Amino acid sequence: MIKYRTEGFNGYSLQFSPFFENKLACTTAANYGLVGNGRLFIINIGMGPTGIEVERVFDTQDGLFDCSWSEINENQIVTASGDGSIKLWDVTLPDFPIRNWQEHQREVFSVHWNLVKKDTIVSGSWDTTIRVWNPELPQSLRTYAEHTKCVYNTTWSPHNPEIFASVSGDQTLKIWDLKSPAKSVQTIPAHHNEILSLDWNKYQQNTLVTGSSDLTVKLWDLRYPNREVISLLGHEYAVRRVKCSPHNGDIVGSVSYDMTMRLWDTKLPNPLIEVHDDHTEFVVGIDFNLYVEGQVATCGWDEKIHVFQPVALILRN
Repeated sequence: MIKYRTEGFNGYSLQFSPFFENKLACTTAANYGLVGNGRLFIINIGMGPTGIEVERVFDTQDGLFDCSWSEINENQIVTASGDGSIKLWDVTLPDFPIRNWQEHQREVFSVHWNLVKKDTIVSGSWDTTIRVWNPELPQSLRTYAEHTKCVYNTTWSPHNPEIFASVSGDQTLKIWDLKSPAKSVQTIPAHHNEILSLDWNKYQQNTLVTGSSDLTVKLWDLRYPNREVISLLGHEYAVRRVKCSPHNGDIVGSVSYDMTMRLWDTKLPNPLIEVHDDHTEFVVGIDFNLYVEGQVATCGWDEKIHVFQPVALILRN
């Protein structure tokens, strides 16, 4: 396992590059995101004497809570900020973002680049709104204000360029279609507490996973929304982020305020296949490496990034 300390900054989110197998971005915030600066780390894995080499850092005046690599330019990445801004960075250019959008009225907690269409970004904010952006335009394309509490996560479908999903503190999972701009096309009361995260299954277009403050991870089939397909039990505190494997449609990863990362095989009678408990504070970020099957990265409030290959995934390979 490779470890790197984001000294003075607590991890919030990370993502492997969709272009390079060894590049990883991590967004962080000082003082647990309550007050103070943010820092975006661009990291190369497998480099230098420790196995991790920092390529570049970008500092901001407010905490950074999420990031998403561009799907069309290997050097660009968008971040979500505590000051309500969304910033676009070019890792080949020093110091300052190349674009800055300031429309959200409160913290932006989620940004995601369209995986299929590649020319739109979706963001979710504590101001309860969702906004859709074109990175070449100075203003947002659309605003959705249907959620009644904080929007914690917004994610494009990997199967349909017009569809994205959102989850909120109002305990709902909503599906949106850009072709139906007036309102969401589906609403599921998915949990009994705030929903903090979601991800789409990469192999099944109607399947999503959600994670909640009610301690559960749930698998949903949008064709049968009245009940979850399966509820994954095991986390002892709120589930902060969930991620579906890009290599196996049955594998889901989740991280939690219980300081663990858990891996699940949703086809097994006993789906929990591994627990990673090396973090010493809330674990809030997780991603799978698209190019290195079985490699996972996590980040947490303990100022640590972990990059490793869980035994359960090695055995499956």
